[in-house]
Amino acid sequence: MKRAHRPVQRRAEGHRVWIIPDAYLPPLTTEDAAKRATGRGYWSHESLCVINTSLKPAHVVLNFYFEDRPPVKNVHVAVGAERTRHIRFDKPEELGGFVVPAGVPYALRVESNVPVVVQHSRLDTTQPNCAFLSVMAHPIART
Repeated sequence: MKRAHRPVQRRAEGHRVWIIPDAYLPPLTTEDAAKRATGRGYWSHESLCVINTSLKPAHVVLNFYFEDRPPVKNVHVAVGAERTRHIRFDKPEELGGFVVPAGVPYALRVESNVPVVVQHSRLDTTQPNCAFLSVMAHPIART
C-alpha cells in the first residue's frame, strides 16, 4: 500500500541578521561599460544571494556602511516564500533606486523578518584575468 505524501512542517533555516564586512563594487572599465550596454558578456559586479526556506515571504532590509560617509539604511528587498533571490548591486532598480558607489569599500548588514541564509559574491573584470569571490555572510545569533 502506498502512503500519501504529507508536507513536512519545519522551521525556516538560517538567521535573521547577517554581516558582510568586506564589500567593494569594482568600477566599470570601458570594456565593461560596452558589455553592459549590449547585455553581452560579463562585467564587474557584486551580488547578494538570499535563500528563504520559510513558508512566509522574507522582508529583507539592507544597511550599507562606509569608511568615509554616513551609512545608507533601510534598503528593502523581498524574497518570496521558499524562494531564492540574487540581488545585483550594480542594478539600482533591484535596490529601490539606491546606487551603490563603485570603487568604494563598504560593509553590509542584512536583516530579515524570517530566518534566511545569505551569501555574498563579487566578479571583478578590471584585469585581463577575471577574479570571482563568493563567501557566506557571517550570521549573528540574537540573544
